[in-house]
Amino acid sequence: MSYTRAPQSVARPRRLAYFRPVEVRFRLLDVFCDRPFAGNQLCVVPEVPVGLDAELMQTLAREIAFSETTFVTASGGDRYTMRIFTPDQELPFAGHPTLGTAYVMVAEGRVRSPAIQTTTVGEVPVEVDVEDGSGWMQQRPPVFGDEFHASDAIARAAGLEPIDLHPDLPAQVVSTGLGPLLAPVRDLETLRRAERDGRATRELGERAGSECLYLFAITADGVTARMFDPGGGIGEDPATGSAAGPLGAYLAQRRLAGMPGRVTVAQGEQVGRPSFLHVEGQADGDSFAIRVGGGVRIVGEGSFRL
Repeated sequence: MSYTRAPQSVARPRRLAYFRPVEVRFRLLDVFCDRPFAGNQLCVVPEVPVGLDAELMQTLAREIAFSETTFVTASGGDRYTMRIFTPDQELPFAGHPTLGTAYVMVAEGRVRSPAIQTTTVGEVPVEVDVEDGSGWMQQRPPVFGDEFHASDAIARAAGLEPIDLHPDLPAQVVSTGLGPLLAPVRDLETLRRAERDGRATRELGERAGSECLYLFAITADGVTARMFDPGGGIGEDPATGSAAGPLGAYLAQRRLAGMPGRVTVAQGEQVGRPSFLHVEGQADGDSFAIRVGGGVRIVGEGSFRL
């Protein structure tokens, strides 16, 4: 997931048209982790009060200042509809917001599992195991872009040299909802040496037509990855479900790291929030069916008074 920094001048938030303050209750979660205060942070508003429009959703997302905040606008049975906001803009889809929101909705009995989540990108099947503290999402069929051979541009964005990129595996934009530029490097040590260059990462995204730069190294235990955001808001993301799915498709197409099958993607080590994303990829005709899952922990709750 990625976004562009908003202008510095921000309009004063409007109050809802009520005679008394309106409460907007929220939950705080960590996603793609097996313990609290790891993984990727998320704020979920499981029930949007009447009158909370997109402008106010954006204001609240900016106030929380997590990479994403979600707002459930309708729910019942085995379905719910939600909107996803970064501090600066609305997104059509994102990975850890999907998993975390699904977990809250099932854990609180608002919907049953399996369920269908609807956003502007369409319907996403989700499953939650509350007792196990985990969930899965079915991502959209992968779309493979052209291989991207501008190794100088990738290396510059990652603070590396072209020789540090994998000699046999190409970079490529693959999308299962959002399209990261998947860039394999030689080994884990090289991946850990990478340093994000903000300007070069933005230029790379524009050139490649990608949402973010997703560096990865294949290891004996699976894959380790790092996500560099082209905008100024995130910098480096601790866990990126919308990129792990495309990575699973990339690996499955090339029969790497046990794919087709199942692989664990480790992420977040460099930002102090270790994360583990489980990716399943199975042949589905001429394509692959991709699922992404992981642990979810609810770590807090509160409310806004508007």
